[in-house]
Amino acid sequence: MKVLVLNCGSSSLKYQFIDMDNENVLAKGLCERIGIDGFLKHSPAGKEEFAADMPMKNHTDAIKYVMDALMDKNHGVIADINEINAVGHRVVHGGEYFSSSVVITDEVIKAIEDCIPLAPLHNPPNLIGIKAVEEIMPGVKQVAVFDTAFHQTMPEKSYLYALPYEYYEKYKVRRYGFHGTSHKFVSSEAASALGKDIGGLKIITCHLGNGASICAVDGGKSVDTTMGFTPLEGLAMGTRSGDIDPAIISFLEEKENLDTKQVENILNKKSGVLGVSGVSSDFRDVEAAADKGDKRAIAALDVYYYKVAKYVGAYAAAMNGVDAIVFTAGLGENSKSCRERVCAYLSYLGVKIDNEKNSVRGKLTVISSGDSKVKVLLIPTNEELVIARDTKSLLG
Repeated sequence: MKVLVLNCGSSSLKYQFIDMDNENVLAKGLCERIGIDGFLKHSPAGKEEFAADMPMKNHTDAIKYVMDALMDKNHGVIADINEINAVGHRVVHGGEYFSSSVVITDEVIKAIEDCIPLAPLHNPPNLIGIKAVEEIMPGVKQVAVFDTAFHQTMPEKSYLYALPYEYYEKYKVRRYGFHGTSHKFVSSEAASALGKDIGGLKIITCHLGNGASICAVDGGKSVDTTMGFTPLEGLAMGTRSGDIDPAIISFLEEKENLDTKQVENILNKKSGVLGVSGVSSDFRDVEAAADKGDKRAIAALDVYYYKVAKYVGAYAAAMNGVDAIVFTAGLGENSKSCRERVCAYLSYLGVKIDNEKNSVRGKLTVISSGDSKVKVLLIPTNEELVIARDTKSLLG
């Protein structure tokens, strides 16, 4: 079975084409600047990479170019479009409708549309991708894999906000959490790497990138996570503030003569590590500045690592223990200093890092020392593979 995995953003489209008989990636690529001018980068396994400017007025055009690239005689990997047996989509928000991946039907599309107010920047392009596939490949089965689904196992005490209950009843204002596909994957991989049944493990997974979240996984189920009603809550991130006093919003509106949308833009796009450092939202740039003694860059990193460690401690308390801590995503997988500095806060849990093992980048590794009471792992995430696996499982 060959599965095409699509991740549609507002002006971009990431894809992987996977042979599920052996889980080999046959090709992967990216369409950018959709609706502006268009650019395709296509990387077929065992063949030369192809990149070119291509006019893409919408996602339908982009997907057509992807199909052409997959079937091209020079850099393609299939001879006919019928070799694409199914399409799996990343869908950001499934609300309370979905606790697992589903085969896409008219009813599923309607539910995704109903969740647009909860994810106005993400669900619309996800739907555009689904409808574009319907147009280009009529009859091909499609599966939706939701970022929020893994977190639907959270108990009420975790997902309810201390607001008037009517806002939950009327508008479903609650914690949803995101990055669920990643947290699900790395927690499962951690159990396998440790040779233990995930049903008996308490795992804290740290998805640390420009967007970042932490999840408490007890017995294979999400019981709490840092992102909330939107991806803004929780950790400080590349450009997002994370947790703040809500009264700051009205304070800034008054002092800076701003409206709510303008403050939201500041919190989402001008805050976090970028806002504190004044350098960049790219941690490599901020780390370089900190190494040169830039005080604001140093402060930004201090804030970031402290908040990660604080949430790890909170989730160890929430689960009444922790067996393993996992680092994943761009920063978690590639920054030795990030893992080292976060774990330096966790000696009270019996965490000990092996400096030599921690020097690795982007490779599944147990980086804790042999006498560490809590196992610490680096595990590269693979959300596309999860989507492909769920698609295969549902469609056979």
